[in-house]
Amino acid sequence: MNRRSFLAATSTGLLVRFNLGAAETKPAKLNAFVHIAPDDAITLYVHKAEMGQGTYTSISMLLAEELDADWSKVHPAFPGVSKEYGPFQGVFGSQSMRTSWEPVRRAGATARALLVKAAAQQWGIPESDCQTSNSQVTSSKGKLTYGALAESAAKLSPPTNIEFKKPADYKLIGRSIKRLDSAAKSNGTAIFGIDVYRPGMLHAAIARSPVFGGTLASFDATRAKAVPGVKDVIKVSNGVAVLATNTRAAFEAKRLLKVEWTEGPTAANSTPTITADFEAKTKLPGAVARNTGSLDGFALTLESAYSAPFLAHAPMEPLNALADVRPNSCEVWASTQGQSAAEQAAMRITGLKADQVTIHSEFMGGGFGRRSNADYISEAVELSKLAAAPVKVTWTREDDLQHDLYRPASLVRFAASLDSEGWPAALRARIACAPFGGLRDGVSRTGVEGVHDIAYAIPNIRVEYHAADHGIPVSYWRSVGFSQNTFFMECFIDELAVAGKKDPLALRQRLLKDSPRLLAALNLAAAKADWGKPLAAGKGRGIAISNNIGSFTAQVAEVTLTNGKLKVDRIVCAVDCGIVVNPRGVEQQMQSGIVYGLTAALKDAITIDRGRVKQTNFHQYDMLRIDEMPAVEVHLIASTMQPSGIGEASTPGTAPAVANAIYAATGQRLRALPLQTGTRA
Repeated sequence: MNRRSFLAATSTGLLVRFNLGAAETKPAKLNAFVHIAPDDAITLYVHKAEMGQGTYTSISMLLAEELDADWSKVHPAFPGVSKEYGPFQGVFGSQSMRTSWEPVRRAGATARALLVKAAAQQWGIPESDCQTSNSQVTSSKGKLTYGALAESAAKLSPPTNIEFKKPADYKLIGRSIKRLDSAAKSNGTAIFGIDVYRPGMLHAAIARSPVFGGTLASFDATRAKAVPGVKDVIKVSNGVAVLATNTRAAFEAKRLLKVEWTEGPTAANSTPTITADFEAKTKLPGAVARNTGSLDGFALTLESAYSAPFLAHAPMEPLNALADVRPNSCEVWASTQGQSAAEQAAMRITGLKADQVTIHSEFMGGGFGRRSNADYISEAVELSKLAAAPVKVTWTREDDLQHDLYRPASLVRFAASLDSEGWPAALRARIACAPFGGLRDGVSRTGVEGVHDIAYAIPNIRVEYHAADHGIPVSYWRSVGFSQNTFFMECFIDELAVAGKKDPLALRQRLLKDSPRLLAALNLAAAKADWGKPLAAGKGRGIAISNNIGSFTAQVAEVTLTNGKLKVDRIVCAVDCGIVVNPRGVEQQMQSGIVYGLTAALKDAITIDRGRVKQTNFHQYDMLRIDEMPAVEVHLIASTMQPSGIGEASTPGTAPAVANAIYAATGQRLRALPLQTGTRA
């Protein structure tokens, strides 16, 4: 009982509270995903992290569907890291539903089969005479609740042959279900990583080198140690850490540190020099990522260069982690996309085995790929080990923007040729960006995705890649390489349409003749957006497509420019993502991806000055505001195919759709992000 509830209860009279030692009922474990208590409460373990994308609800729906559970009795929870959930636990690449569709439904169906078997044995009848519904097994013998059967069911051997429900029998899948985490996130009871506290814990803030790759030369902590609440200031592997009794003291002491850094070679790099290197590299042949047909004999006279800047992830909840390292154990509480990565980091730093490390997954206030890395978790584990106490590391917004793992800056140089009828006949693309995700034959797959794997039926295509590493750390950003390469590709396709005197929609329709699902999304988006219907002066429509995570997506943007002021009025989006588990959740994620894509399209860039990030906070790295939000329509295409990803599906197509709409309205072709049209309404 806390102080607040005690005062409320005793303000009008005497409260006497006793614990009479009532026996605790422990839920029976039917498998790693399904635990059922005697009172029929069903705990469904969601092994994927929840950062706002809706897996907390959608995975629960998959389990509850095959379990035939009473939805009102379902209680999701996050488990620890266990091989029972697969070789690696984490959320990235919009793979939650793609990788959960079969195993999670199997877990639900297996648990249901065990409950049926237990009921049949109790009644002495064949299992085929039993039916399930609403957390009950029924037969001519009567009804038994799942709670009454769970303990005996958990002792049985699971069946080897499991039959899934037919789609016609679905009661949850395909319905718009309210998110199970919305209420807690609205009333403040949801626990995010930044909310976790442990008895006796210390709060930490870390001063890191302002130049990427820089190292600590010396520091003076005299003024920092004078701040009330500061317990210690120590050197750590990536800088200087302040340990204090509260976060405010740690932040203030960090500000008062006098630190000298050895800057290293990255200090020689700035945005202009990086861009110049990109431009020089793309004028030369690179490592071949794709070579379809042959460019021999074609005059590649249609040329354009497109560029995109570094981008930060900027999740709403700043990075944080809490670790408690002891001689024979390590516990970590964190908002993380990568539970297994967190476990591996803890094992590496402590030298402990997997069964000695516990990872507590908490809700995330955004991730966008940033929280798939365990660097911030490593900091907490290292500090807890050094301090011999629980330590919580919290990043400031300045830390977040200036020490991110960024979406790489990139530049592509296109050259193309049209046939005698004005259709694209040959295309060459040379891409320069920092490699991430590894190199194979000199090519970063993530660096070229969205260009080398286009679905357009252009007979002769050559894509080349230049690895251009300037010491700026890069990693996965929502929709990864597609986020910039779809902008490049879809805008250049529009340029080819104009050069060949073709309608941008008609050109795409012809080139997508071998991609029926993508073509269907394109046609639906165009129809819903009234493509071809005349617009008033100063208005324009633009179109773009993408298929970055197995979801076939098309978008039409409608914009208005008045005296140089840009207003994005409307975005119409169509998507085929296979079987839709929760239509409301899909629509929300498509809207979310569009907001994220619009912010990147219109506002942001991380710029480098002598190896340092110039942007420090949201006054220099702005977000889309509510008065700038266009009307968004999302149209779902019915499908019987296995679910594909959705969290990153709508982000890539947003920028090119808007850029192509600007061209339609003004005749101005914008080839660099963020899009600059003067001022914006």
